Amino acid sequence: MVAKVRNRILNTKIDVKTFDKIIAGWLSEQDISCRERISLNKRRSNRAMKSAIMFQKLLCFLTIFIVSSVFSAEKPNILLILADDLGWSDTSVTGSKYYRTPNLERLAKRGVRFTNAYSASPLCSPTRCSIMTGQSPARTGFTTPGGHLVQVILKASVNKGAKATERQIACTSITRMDTDHLTLAEALKEGGYVTGHFGKWHLGREPYSPLEHGFNVDVPHWPGPGPAGSFVAPWKFPDFKEKYSKEHLEDRMGDEAVAFMEAHTRLTPGQVRKPFFLNYWQFSVHAPFDAKAELIEKYKKLRDPHNPQQSPTYAAMIQSLDDNIGKMLDALDRLGISDNTIILFYSDNGGNMYNLVDGGTATSNAPLRGGKASIYEGGIRIPAIVSWPGVTRGGTISKALVQSEDLYPTILEMATLPAHPEQALDAVSMVPALKGEQGLRSAVYSYFPHAPAVPEWLPPSACVRVGDWKLIRIFHDAEGGGHRYELYNLADDIGERHNLAFSQPERVESMDAMIEKFLVDTHAVRPVPNPGYNPAAVDHLLGWRSGGDARLSFGHKLFQIRSFGKNPSMVSDKPLELVKGKYSFELRMRSWAGGPVRLFWAGADGKFTDRLSLSLSMAADGLWHELQTQLAFDDTVQTLRFDPADSEGSVNIEWIRLRSLDGKVVKEWDFTVKPKPVRAKIKVVPQIAIGGWKGGHNSHLALRQGKGVLHIQSKGRDPMLISEALALSAGSYTLKIRMKSRSRGNGLLFARPAKGGYKVGSGTSFSFSHDNKWHIITIPLNRNYEIAELRLDPCTAPGEIEIEWINLSLAEGDVIQEWNFL
Repeated sequence: MVAKVRNRILNTKIDVKTFDKIIAGWLSEQDISCRERISLNKRRSNRAMKSAIMFQKLLCFLTIFIVSSVFSAEKPNILLILADDLGWSDTSVTGSKYYRTPNLERLAKRGVRFTNAYSASPLCSPTRCSIMTGQSPARTGFTTPGGHLVQVILKASVNKGAKATERQIACTSITRMDTDHLTLAEALKEGGYVTGHFGKWHLGREPYSPLEHGFNVDVPHWPGPGPAGSFVAPWKFPDFKEKYSKEHLEDRMGDEAVAFMEAHTRLTPGQVRKPFFLNYWQFSVHAPFDAKAELIEKYKKLRDPHNPQQSPTYAAMIQSLDDNIGKMLDALDRLGISDNTIILFYSDNGGNMYNLVDGGTATSNAPLRGGKASIYEGGIRIPAIVSWPGVTRGGTISKALVQSEDLYPTILEMATLPAHPEQALDAVSMVPALKGEQGLRSAVYSYFPHAPAVPEWLPPSACVRVGDWKLIRIFHDAEGGGHRYELYNLADDIGERHNLAFSQPERVESMDAMIEKFLVDTHAVRPVPNPGYNPAAVDHLLGWRSGGDARLSFGHKLFQIRSFGKNPSMVSDKPLELVKGKYSFELRMRSWAGGPVRLFWAGADGKFTDRLSLSLSMAADGLWHELQTQLAFDDTVQTLRFDPADSEGSVNIEWIRLRSLDGKVVKEWDFTVKPKPVRAKIKVVPQIAIGGWKGGHNSHLALRQGKGVLHIQSKGRDPMLISEALALSAGSYTLKIRMKSRSRGNGLLFARPAKGGYKVGSGTSFSFSHDNKWHIITIPLNRNYEIAELRLDPCTAPGEIEIEWINLSLAEGDVIQEWNFL
């Protein structure tokens, strides 16, 4: 009944202003959900509405009195737990022999575990945005984890150019989840839920924080990509401190989340209980990699040298993640609300296999290929469990295809709230699969128009999985600017090692048509062919150049050879002058590409032959191995060629050494540190203060005064304007500026404490139009410490800004400082 009445109101055609006047006198504080529904509906649609006013009065009257009494009753609580970077193989539920997750096992016994669950993206911010909007990253344009960046980008675009070795030009992602979206939290809040966000956000700082996207509570209110400083206290959050020495952040987040549940379960007499939506987005197991010392020691003793999952620090981090999931389950049982609380567990992308921890990768996603930042299965296939009391059968395993976008309509259906089809355009409800019926999703898509230098990376790509088949389209990576394809049968080849694209052209064509339709339907901004591509160009890196089917890259402190065929190689860049004699050849490497490892050498003619070569044997298991062999040069050697494999895949090399027989190092290449490019030194001109303000030390802006204004010339993406010395006590202030701009991006206002420097993440964001018109901008400034100076970052791009005056006043309105440039 409630849903029908509500839908009727939202869909009845009536002039919005008239509607507001009609109901303005009827809405009280307790009817705030109705007011928000009207506001959200106005934002979603600008349709002109015409209908009978008396009918509208009746409907609104019914909504106010029926909704207020029914919305808070008989609706389930919803607990959404999102892990960060937790891979498909990172739990004992999914088969890990090293990591221990008894509480996830406990949750799986209560509900359905999905073995074919996918994140919308191989990186975090895009997936998080997909959960909150029900939309694919291809549609939103959020395709990289840039939610913490200073620069505000609300529209995706194509980059300006690319290197000569790259066949395509990749895309630029947005960096904020726009408030134009009707988020999952807003939809639930609109339906009578109290909403709380705890943990990582990474979709933008104010005015794009959880508080602007439908959450009543946000802890620790942090825009960063991971914990501030560390997991184990002391932390570096600006306004969130540990309660005791060495407090673990996940333990604290668990405590805060439990306190939220308690506050909305144990009510005082006279209070009406509202169902809660608890968004517990764990920081674990994202970098930085640190954990409780006693747990690290525990997992050191359990380490198996033959298991690719070897990091005791990462294992300890997973235990803290799991311990706090157990804390949630225990609290629900203790509060007596387990039978009325839906729990959804998901991960935002695959496991991290490029950051080095304890001498190796953070984790391994084997048997899946790739990991975080790759659209191979290891980057987008993730663990997922849903417990819905009274609906799901405990211990059930579902093979249905599901994706992170689907959480949006699924949760609304679970809460018996109306769907928002105009919002969740790319999502399908998981409810049939949860009931043991056939899943509704026939295919999952992933769009990743980037090429970060990680193991098993791909050029900008998109993929689709239909049944057991998966097709990857690599944009403009074939001869002539066409697309290149990789086709895999996941039932027979879960590790995606046998590309069947050449043997099944008809399947490639039909599945590629699905990718094309998906990109058209989502209005995706796509990579384009690189007009500056040069087929003869090679990568030069750390004393070597690429050869054959190889590309060389350096990222995340790793040197990588990426093979796109059967003949990858790297060749020494400069004459070596290795004299005739015997040597020991040594290197440390790991490989995900099969085939023999071969070393060639050549004299002054530069010709490589099988006679002047040798083979080495090494397992392509993703583990680090040290290889050593003896060489005998019959003449002076000028060039080495190293072939790390004879198939597609990637290889990391840490170092290569040549020693003489007496053990002396004759030649060494250390690939652990990429040398910084030599750049011309820029002479920093001391900034001259004008009217009490001066440019920052980075010299990204220049000041001059004239015609009654302060002229600011921004020279980069991070211009800073620093005030004269101040002595302001802790408190609430307001800064007002009259300015006009011909630049881009939101501004930031910082306040430096009297003791210490500027605090990370403490800036207050403000937005304004860069339309070269005068505007007065008002920025609230609330600080719990003494303020020594102010820093104003007026934009995030080159351009020109003019300021007429700046006023600083108390929150009550009294002006205490004025800078007038008239």
